[in-house]
Amino acid sequence: MKNKEYNSTYILCITLVATLGGLLFGYDTAVISGAEKGIEGFFLQSGANFQYNKFLHGITSSSALIGCVIGGFISGFFAQRLGRRNSLRFASVLFFLSALGSYYPEFLFFEKNIPTSNLLITFNMYRILGGIGVGLASAIVPVYIAEIAPSKIRGTLVSCNQFAIIFGMLIVYFVNYLILGDHTNPIIDKDSVTGILSLNQKSDIWTIHNGWRYMFGSEAYVAAIFGFLLFFVPKTPRYLVMIRQEEKAMSILSKINGKETAKQILSDIKATVQVKSEKLFTYGVTVIVIGIFLSVFQQAIGINAVLYYAPRMFQNAGAEGGGMLQTVIMGIVNIVFTAVAIFTVDKFGRKPLLIIGSAGMAIGAFAVAVCDSIGLQGIVPVMSIIVYAAFFMMSWGPICWVLISEIFPNTIRGQAVAIAVAFQWIFNFIVSSTFPPLYDFSPMIAYGLYGIMCIFAFVFVWKWVPETKGKTLEDMNKLWTKR
Repeated sequence: MKNKEYNSTYILCITLVATLGGLLFGYDTAVISGAEKGIEGFFLQSGANFQYNKFLHGITSSSALIGCVIGGFISGFFAQRLGRRNSLRFASVLFFLSALGSYYPEFLFFEKNIPTSNLLITFNMYRILGGIGVGLASAIVPVYIAEIAPSKIRGTLVSCNQFAIIFGMLIVYFVNYLILGDHTNPIIDKDSVTGILSLNQKSDIWTIHNGWRYMFGSEAYVAAIFGFLLFFVPKTPRYLVMIRQEEKAMSILSKINGKETAKQILSDIKATVQVKSEKLFTYGVTVIVIGIFLSVFQQAIGINAVLYYAPRMFQNAGAEGGGMLQTVIMGIVNIVFTAVAIFTVDKFGRKPLLIIGSAGMAIGAFAVAVCDSIGLQGIVPVMSIIVYAAFFMMSWGPICWVLISEIFPNTIRGQAVAIAVAFQWIFNFIVSSTFPPLYDFSPMIAYGLYGIMCIFAFVFVWKWVPETKGKTLEDMNKLWTKR
């Protein structure tokens, strides 16, 4: 390629700020992995107030996902009415309030460290608030980056959002590990006859009363930085054209691409957003269905069961130290394999990575199921879990977001992305909330089911998902008009 056709430094700075939304997405969704045992121990102290059980714990551990569904559904409205940038500012406020509320849910209305059913509801409401922020960020950050980025590097830049998500998870795994320090997770006993859970008297009281609070509260610092930096990035050119601010759009496009290229891009954008209020199914049902199924399969393959409950799973697989160290190692491996996707997505394309990832995940999932069926513990099941996660990170993790952000035509992108992301969070909630009782019943069945879903995902991508490598966002109109 001859002289660069775009301002790399300017684009990189904008992308780095936007991907802080992805980092908070990862931070908020994975913080529960280190905190969930402390929360379980805390609410098991409720005694006669109410009986905390596995069902309630599954709901509490995944309650943020209810907010994610809400955030996903309303993201299209916010993206169209407030714009991409202002919607992210609103999400940063939700992240901040959720972090403080989850840290101290007793604020104003309850006595500290006295678990009640009302406190449990309040805690979950704060987690749902943060989930709405995650839902907004998960839909709007990829769209924001895609609408700023030149087509030749769009896949790479949108994939950086997934890198930020995984980096946020790695940071929070490490933060949780440091916060726990020499303390230990609570010991939970289960009555063999009634199945009722109880807190063992030998449990570390600091972890029960304080550890999980610090884990949630740590997110407030990142949220504040994200909100501050969003005052220094522009609105996207495509959104500005949609709201008839073409001069501002031209100014931003010129900074990114140079004046001559900017004129051509602006002309293409204007040609595809002339009808601002096109209906959702203007380009047919197929594109919407493919977007929805991309989101559904990203969750149905079960990855968040690993990300949310990693320490518990590693501990059950025979790892020492409560599984926290192995979780940090997995986080590092995830970063490496996400980088593989970033550096290959615009070279090899979207479909090959998704197909390879689906096959690798199926192997990892079935290996964990087999290890459980024969009672094998130690390095083999631990490595199988890590392999399963690694293949997700080089495929479905980043590539799904790339496709969702670019596959829809300009005039329906906000609405269509909102629907796809909402389905993603619905299935995230289904998988995450059903995992604790399913895993408690049989790890083999849980991972066997996820392995089967990986095979279905393989076939879906192979048969129905189009390749979008190298195409402009304006090309999407032509792609779906022909079908």
